[in-house]
Amino acid sequence: MFDDQLQDNQLQVIGITRKFGSFTALDDVSIDVRRGEFLTLLGPSGSGKSTLLNILAGFDAPTEGRLVQDGHDVTRKPAEARNFGMVFQGYALFPHMSVARNVAFPLRVRKVPESEQKRRVAEVLERVGLSAHADKLPRQLSGGQQQRVALARALVFSPDVLLLDEPLSALDKNLREQLQLEFQRIHREFKTTFIFVTHDQTEALALSSRIAIFNRGRLMQMDGPTDIYTRPSSRFVAEFLGQINLFRVENVTSAKDGISGRFGECLLAAPGHVRDPAWVGVRPENMRLKATQPDASQNAVPVTVNAVSYHGPTVLLSLTAATDGTTNVLSATMPASEWTDFDAQKPHWLCWSRDDSLVFPQENEAEQGA
Repeated sequence: MFDDQLQDNQLQVIGITRKFGSFTALDDVSIDVRRGEFLTLLGPSGSGKSTLLNILAGFDAPTEGRLVQDGHDVTRKPAEARNFGMVFQGYALFPHMSVARNVAFPLRVRKVPESEQKRRVAEVLERVGLSAHADKLPRQLSGGQQQRVALARALVFSPDVLLLDEPLSALDKNLREQLQLEFQRIHREFKTTFIFVTHDQTEALALSSRIAIFNRGRLMQMDGPTDIYTRPSSRFVAEFLGQINLFRVENVTSAKDGISGRFGECLLAAPGHVRDPAWVGVRPENMRLKATQPDASQNAVPVTVNAVSYHGPTVLLSLTAATDGTTNVLSATMPASEWTDFDAQKPHWLCWSRDDSLVFPQENEAEQGA
C-alpha cells in the first residue's frame, strides 16, 4: 500500500476536458498523482477513465486543460518523449521473439548497450519470476506469464510512470486474483508510480493506494479505498463501489448529530445533513437479522426472508421490506457463526447502527447510471 511519506505530486491533471464533436468524454477533470502511489481509475464503460489514460500516455490530446509533470507542462509532449511505460489488456507481445527479446525491445529502441540490456533484462525477469522462461516464445506461456512479460517489458527501462489499461480483464478469476498479489509485490519492489484502469470494483479495492471514480466524464470522488468505501460522497459512488441497501426517507428533520426521517412507519437516523426527502444507505455486511424488534437505539425495518445462500464463512440473505405499497428488495451478509434458521413465515427485523448509515440527497438521482 501507499507509503504516507510519498506525498509529493509527480503528475498534475489540471482542468482536462476532451470533446469528440458534441460528445464530452472528459469534463474539467483535475487530479494530483503522488509519486510512487498505486492510483486506480475506476468507472463504468464510457465513464472517461481510458480517455484520461490515453491523454496521460500522449496517445491523445485534451481539448482543454494541462498535464504537468514535476513542474513542467507536458500536455503536447509526444508519447515517445514522456518516459512512461504502458501495459495493455492484450499483452501486445511480439510472437516471433523470445521472452528475453520482448523484454529487451524498449532498451534496443533506446540504443542501450547490449551488455547493459542483458543485465537489465535478467534483473527484471528475476523480479517478476520469469527467469526460467527467458528463451521461450510467448505462445509457450500461460496467460498470466504473458502478462508478466508485458509488465517486465514496461518496467525494464525504469519509466517515470507505469500506465496499465485493464491488464487483468482477459484472465479467469483465480489467475486474476493471483496476479493482483503479484502486481502489489512488483509495485512495492520497483517503487514506480502505477496508474491502473479497471471497471472491476473488487480489483480496485484490493490493489490501490487511492481510487478515482468516474462517471459520464466527471471525477466523482478520489480517496483511499477504506474512505471511499465507508464514506462515499454520492449515491452513485456508494452503489458503484460495492453493494448497498437504500431507503427513501421523508419528513426529514435535522439535529446536531445528523438527520432522521420516516421510511414507512420506521424512523431511520443517520449522521450528516441533507434536505427532505433523502436516501439512507447501509452496506449489507453492517446489518443483522433479529427475530424481535430492537430498542430505539438502532435503525430497524420489518422484513421477510426470501432466500438464504451459504458461502462458507458468511451467509447471504435476500430480504423484502414493504412500506406504503412499495416493495424494497434488500440483502444482508452475516457471519455463518451468527446464523440460525429463522422461520421464513414470520416477520423479522433488519437492524443496523445509526453510525453505519450513509445519507444522500434526493437530487443525486440525476447522477445515476453509466
